[in-house]
Amino acid sequence: MDQREQDKHFARGMRQFNSCEFWHAHESWEAIWLVAPQPDKTFLQGIIQIAAAFYHHQRSNLEGMRSLMRRGLAKVEEFPPAYRGLRLEELRGAVRKWLSASEDALPRIYPKLKRARPGITSTNSRRR
Repeated sequence: MDQREQDKHFARGMRQFNSCEFWHAHESWEAIWLVAPQPDKTFLQGIIQIAAAFYHHQRSNLEGMRSLMRRGLAKVEEFPPAYRGLRLEELRGAVRKWLSASEDALPRIYPKLKRARPGITSTNSRRR
């Protein structure tokens, strides 16, 4: 897979993640994770695990969400605030908040995606 195709998969995964299509984002990123060299391999695995965590949230699997969120966050913590054109610190902050809310609240009242959607923004995006 050439770099242009990898970039397309990466961008598609971002769009899918931001549209709450977490399973599809996971699949798009996994296609490039399989062939990625380090350190991208670890980075991609981290965002794949975060996407999978939100997929578990959609399926009401709180423990699966927490486990994957922790593992994904640990991987992306290793990277600078902006990596591969993403505002990674914003994503990490959002994941930390979701983890905290899910661990502090009763399982039936943890954050709903309708109220607070996670998002990945590029460093090229303008803030609103």
